[in-house]
Amino acid sequence: MAWRLLQQVRVVDPLNRADYRADVLFRGDELVAIAPADIPPESERIPAEQLILAPPLVDLYSHSGQPGYEARETLTSLLAAAAAGGVQHLTLLPTTQPVIDDPAVWNSIQHDLPAESWTQVRVWAALSQGGAGKALSNLAELAAAGVVGFCDDSGLVNWPLLQRALTYLQPIQKCVALWPFDATLAAHGVARESLDALRLGLAEQLICCETIPLLAILELGRTVTTPIHLMRLSTARSVEILTQAKPETVTASVCWLHLLFDTGDLANYDPNLRLEPPLGTPTDRQSLIEGVKTGVIEAIAIDHTPLLYEEKMISFAEALPGAIGLELALPALWQGLVAPGHLTAVDLWHAISTAPAHILGLAPPQLQPPSRNVILFDPTAAWTVNAQSLRSRCHNTPYWQRTLRGQLSALSPSMSSGRTH
Repeated sequence: MAWRLLQQVRVVDPLNRADYRADVLFRGDELVAIAPADIPPESERIPAEQLILAPPLVDLYSHSGQPGYEARETLTSLLAAAAAGGVQHLTLLPTTQPVIDDPAVWNSIQHDLPAESWTQVRVWAALSQGGAGKALSNLAELAAAGVVGFCDDSGLVNWPLLQRALTYLQPIQKCVALWPFDATLAAHGVARESLDALRLGLAEQLICCETIPLLAILELGRTVTTPIHLMRLSTARSVEILTQAKPETVTASVCWLHLLFDTGDLANYDPNLRLEPPLGTPTDRQSLIEGVKTGVIEAIAIDHTPLLYEEKMISFAEALPGAIGLELALPALWQGLVAPGHLTAVDLWHAISTAPAHILGLAPPQLQPPSRNVILFDPTAAWTVNAQSLRSRCHNTPYWQRTLRGQLSALSPSMSSGRTH
């Protein structure tokens, strides 16, 4: 295998809160040393000041099309997209068909995973049978099968059921991921309550759809030691509540698009911005960014949601909510938050790698040679988001046919995996 010395690479190490430049030595696609003392004389020396060496990404929750919705996404295309986006640890929601509420479903998914993949897959199991919020799944069996935790991926407001689940899971210490959302209060609203929603004639979703269940979950969290993760926070009021009253057992995440878009971006009624929860106001977006910066919101999730053309390219209100993101999140977040100085590079990598790993109970990725578990990211590389550049089978993204700046280098260890699936 060829030896390559990449000269003056920017090294971003969120685990040690470090950001510095150094030469890095690769043999093939394996990182051998950072600031090597001994360099093989046959090494190819490559100027690489534009590249960033960093740990791979860890995604807290995303959707798979397989099993049940293979027209949207297969496990093969999903893992190719993840590898192209630098996501080495991918955690799937139980929203397959059948729902992951039994160890047999998880075993079937494992059986269908491509034999060789740079990206590793884990799953959240459904907290309730069928994810219906009425009766608990067999939590002990699922925990023994190796799921990372439990999540119904819906606004669970069956408080007695949730209280029983949190109590039962205390000795098991598997995380419960909860989306603070009350569908009854939402009343089919498709845009966050705001002057923008009124001006555009979009049915509003009240802030209290999120904050009322959030407060209830926090109160329940004070009574148990079970780890709780709050998904998809989207309002300034939620950040304020967590700043004032967040138990130690509770963590939180925001989806990446809510940090980059807000209600002011809905003027074109782009159905790819039809999300759930809906985009917040500019004030919400700024508060969410600040929450990530201060650590009140520990993690940024990708929540990759592949949907077919006919499921999205209809009226804004009728379109199914969600957007893809595995290949887009890192360059868009860099371009939208790090380049203008809203977050540091270390802040970003902590939120999309180190913190999600802690939440999932994994050892956080680190720059520990020798290793293929690293990525090389080029924030200067410009590319157009289209069918030729994406590996996901679906194209539901507000970045469609737009130019993004930032992409994994062809030298990145994950890229050979991404090309083969």
